[in-house]
This record gives sequence, C-alpha cells and structure tokens, in this order.
Amino acid sequence: MTDDVAVWERLAALLPEAEAQEVKDCWDIGEQEAGLRQLVSGLLAHETPISETTRAQLSVLAEVWGEREALTPQILQCRRADQTACLKLIELDGGSAEAALAESGHDPADLVLVPWIVCARCGQVLMRAHTRESWGGLSYLAQHYVITKPDHASVLQMFPSGSASTAFAALQQECS
Repeated sequence: MTDDVAVWERLAALLPEAEAQEVKDCWDIGEQEAGLRQLVSGLLAHETPISETTRAQLSVLAEVWGEREALTPQILQCRRADQTACLKLIELDGGSAEAALAESGHDPADLVLVPWIVCARCGQVLMRAHTRESWGGLSYLAQHYVITKPDHASVLQMFPSGSASTAFAALQQECS
C-alpha cells in the first residue's frame, strides 16, 4: 500500500498544486476512482507531457481501481514527453498468446491473453489474461497477469487476479 501512495502522490505532483492536492485528497477519503479521473483530466487540460512509462503506470492504477476501460482513451491522448521510454502502453486491445498459456499449464481455451504493456529494452510483455464470456466478449476483470517473452511463446511469470501493480513492478525490475 505504501508504494501505491507514493505512486499516487508522484503522479498527482504532475498537476498544479491546487489540483494535485485535490487528487491527493481523493486518495485520503477513499475516492481513488474520482481521483484518477481528475488526474487524467488535469493532465489533458494542462497538456502536461508524460513519459510512456508514466502512461503505463496510469493504466495500471486505472486497472487496479476498475477504471482502465473508461480511462484508457484519455490516457492515450495525454501529451507525450520527448524521452526514451522503458515501458510502453500497447495501444491496441486484442491479441492472444495461446502457446505461452499452454506451456504454463493452463488451457489456452480458458483464457485469452491481451497484450498491455511492453518493455522497450527486452521486449517482454505484460498481458492481461481474461476468460471469454458466454456472449463472446472478454471478462471485465483479468483472471491473471502474465509476463511473456517478446515472441509471446513462453510465460516468464504469472500473477493472480488483483495483482496488476505487482506484475507491473516485476516487469519494471526485469530490465532495471
């Protein structure tokens, strides 16, 4: 939880002081969803340049608080900073890596891997693993988070549902 608070405060600090305090206050009162919406809206309104890694971190926070689907279009619209990024949010939502799941002992028919964040240095990919619902769409919540090799053929690490921040940290540590 301490790491989440530190990340939240670091991201809030990208905004002007008064708006940053509002975002921090949202954390304090347990309104993380509202705080994330304020943060992303503020970044867009002020045209604050953010790195690709920051964009990915925002997506992870949005995933943790159930806002990823709603906020991803705005996160992707945030002004890009001119710097080389280690981690990058993958813009297209789709794809699969059945071979990686089969190798890890999971039935690929049960889960669909969706590429989410890529490490620009080593090419490893953090993916969300979803079940396919009876109507054909993917489950709203990820069942697992998976780090694969660049070719998506092998699972390097698998994390349970609810551990998006842990999986993101593991991807960051792989290449640092």
